[in-house]
Amino acid sequence: MTTVSRLRCEYKENPIGIDIQQPRISWQVHSDVRSWLQSAYRIQVSQDPVFAATLWDSGKIHSDQSIHIELADLPWQKQKRYHYRIKVWSEQGEETAWSESAFWEMGLLQAEDWQAEWISAPVRFDESESCPLLRRTFQVTAPVKNARIYVTALGLYELHLNGNRVGDSFFTPGWTSYHHRIQYQTYDITSLLEIGENAVGGILGNGWYKGKLTGSHKPNIYGNRTALLMQMHIEYANGAEEVIITDSSWLASESPILMSELYDGETYDARLEKADWNKPGYDHSQQTDWVTVDSRVHTKETLIAQENEPVRQIEEIAPIALILTPQGETVIDMGQNMVGWVRFTVHGQAGQEVILQHAEVLDREGNFYTDNLRNAKQTVRYILKGSEQETYEPHFTFQGFRYVKLSGFGEAIQLGWFTGIVLHSAMQQTGDFQCSDPLINQLQHNILWGQKGNFLDVPTDCPQRDERLGWTGDAQMFIRTSAHLMNVAPFFSKWLHDLAADQLENGGVPFVIPHVLKDTSHSSAAWGDAAVICPWVLYQCYGDKRILEQQYESMKAWVGYIRDQGDNELLWNTGFHFGDWLGLDAKPDSYVGATDRDFIATAFYAYSVSLLAKTAKVLNRGTDQEAFSHLYNQILCAFQQEFITHSGRLSVPTQTAAILALMFDLVDGTARERTAKKLIELLEENKFHLTTGFVGTPYLNLVLSKIGQTETAYKLLFQTDYPSWLYQVTQGATTIWEHWDGIKEDGSFWSLHMNSFNHYAYGAIGEWLYRCVAGLDLDEEVPGYKHIHLHPQPGGGLTWVNAELESMYGLILTGWRQSDFSMEVTAVLPANTTATLLLPKATLATLRENDESISQSSGIHSLLETAVGVSLSLGSGNFRFTYEMKRDLALS
Repeated sequence: MTTVSRLRCEYKENPIGIDIQQPRISWQVHSDVRSWLQSAYRIQVSQDPVFAATLWDSGKIHSDQSIHIELADLPWQKQKRYHYRIKVWSEQGEETAWSESAFWEMGLLQAEDWQAEWISAPVRFDESESCPLLRRTFQVTAPVKNARIYVTALGLYELHLNGNRVGDSFFTPGWTSYHHRIQYQTYDITSLLEIGENAVGGILGNGWYKGKLTGSHKPNIYGNRTALLMQMHIEYANGAEEVIITDSSWLASESPILMSELYDGETYDARLEKADWNKPGYDHSQQTDWVTVDSRVHTKETLIAQENEPVRQIEEIAPIALILTPQGETVIDMGQNMVGWVRFTVHGQAGQEVILQHAEVLDREGNFYTDNLRNAKQTVRYILKGSEQETYEPHFTFQGFRYVKLSGFGEAIQLGWFTGIVLHSAMQQTGDFQCSDPLINQLQHNILWGQKGNFLDVPTDCPQRDERLGWTGDAQMFIRTSAHLMNVAPFFSKWLHDLAADQLENGGVPFVIPHVLKDTSHSSAAWGDAAVICPWVLYQCYGDKRILEQQYESMKAWVGYIRDQGDNELLWNTGFHFGDWLGLDAKPDSYVGATDRDFIATAFYAYSVSLLAKTAKVLNRGTDQEAFSHLYNQILCAFQQEFITHSGRLSVPTQTAAILALMFDLVDGTARERTAKKLIELLEENKFHLTTGFVGTPYLNLVLSKIGQTETAYKLLFQTDYPSWLYQVTQGATTIWEHWDGIKEDGSFWSLHMNSFNHYAYGAIGEWLYRCVAGLDLDEEVPGYKHIHLHPQPGGGLTWVNAELESMYGLILTGWRQSDFSMEVTAVLPANTTATLLLPKATLATLRENDESISQSSGIHSLLETAVGVSLSLGSGNFRFTYEMKRDLALS
């Protein structure tokens, strides 16, 4: 049986309110037939969910493409819903039934579609830190067929309709380059409307727009007044339509939220609550503090529909312990370093104040530790109104924490009063990795939770201190790992659009995106290269050519910026660079590793140009491809002349230098052999410990496997003393640390000023776990896992490994298990894909598939025994291979 399912439009299931003029759809095929390949498809589009009438029909299209099919032939209309369904044919001509239908719905497509006005609370409200309330009432005169709200804000908003919170998204409209791009959200509110009087209301918070950002707590980076823009469209069952907008008819008042800042937390006085303020029937005339709003003049040209997945409440965590510290503090332990907030319930007297302070760790004496937060307060204050039971959770702030210090709750505290609410961008989790070693499994857990904590609308460098910025270097180092664990395509596409928007006229790339640092804070090697590396990785992992098209000018501009630096366009030896940031071979009192910065800069220059040449090829830009290929060859020659001696020795004798030269293929022949040998020598000198920082670490184990030194990579992985990935695990880490020794062996801390315990960069080791240990990899020439490379590399004493990845084509599973000289390798490959599998140390003589002779197995299209094992070409299906390993090559 073969079926078509998991229909998606722009990666999303039944999205509403999109503004993409040429939406793309994708689907998956599920078949119990091995080696199933698509030969043709047919798409129908209708405005009728049962397809009584067809708006558009592709006809039978002979193609094996089943992802990112662009629907470019129709002028889609604003606010209309389009249903679509798909059938496909196999290579043998088998025709499937129509799929279940799915839909997408267009939003507002241009500035002229917005009738609403920007509104703000009067200026005097901005003199306090209170978050204003905004409201109005309106009449619904007949039964409602459909209703939508389109809404955004300068700042953050929380929307209410008839007493109900609208939607399940948080920190809307999200953080973008606000001067260029502001997202709006679309909500289906059909079920929330009532015939008669209705009330709509909003709460505004400072957020990233107006709130205090960066270590200097700089306010008003984008503007000094919050504002709301909302447009409600009501379609009545009788065919009539009505539009409710934000305008001067709205009223404003102060809220119980006295302060809410991303870094500092929230203060809430429940005594100031205005009961039922967001419901019909509320009599504001009895409240003297409701005043008319200000209509604002602000552009609507920058409005765009929601691009990435919004932030949502993803899961809840119960605390595991109530602690009384040596200093007498009452602390709850969530058991997990998490990002979000605490929902709590409290009983008490009116005016009683309870305080929650948040921290990642306890100090070596077991006391609550907040010095690493710098100036971020991470404090929630709640003043009781004195009812029997009061439950509260914040609105416009989030915390990074494991431990919560409680004040004002009294002595009989119960853990059941507190729940940790985990928030992050609602990306689908797509990958997993498990193995026979519990420490490695905890490392994988920490990598995943580092991503959860730092992928909150932008890829932040940390979620707790007064920073939480979208550092470009961290993002490009981790993006391949992140793309295994979650579907990050919409997330990074939105962020890259902001990168292009904030890019300097000369092509320079700010250190952080969105750009909120000094004007001079831009264009470090390995950081600015995110402009090229990230789009290429997304294309590789998702087969998404459009992201290359959208970012191509930005990619070219970055390379152009580098080329214009200094007096030699083939070497980059000028300007500021972070270098091998936090490298352990740094000089005392320095954050910068020992590897020469011009070496790193030129290496990344060559790498970005090589990717740009590949991108030009993908986009069929032949002239550019030829020009960038020529430039790359010139840079390569210049690099080798500058950094390789006549005898083939690398002139920069550090681990990171050797890693970059090998990873980016900047050395060949004798120089490659000597560089590989030198890297091993440097590791041996450090008793197989790394000295690398942010630049070298992500590639270290990948390079070792690349040069045939996977066992050395395993030695590094399994180290448990400082510095190593597992050192953090043995110290009780539940996320990845910023520093290898964030907590030293004696329990003291690395630094007061820059010591995050949730910082995903070093989690890039996950890429090696998935691609090499599990052996689940893609084919650069056939991206998106259309053709899959499976090459497990057992070692390190592991006895089994399982990995999975929900690709655009479907679920890929792979695993291996060894016992003495026996090996079992499993693979599950989705329909419409193929794979090349290398079975390590296998021979054809003992190889069996599903307990049958290999010659009897279907779905295997070629077999080849080599010196390192057996290589097979596979079609889709479920496979289980067993064999006896070569005794002289048996795995340790």
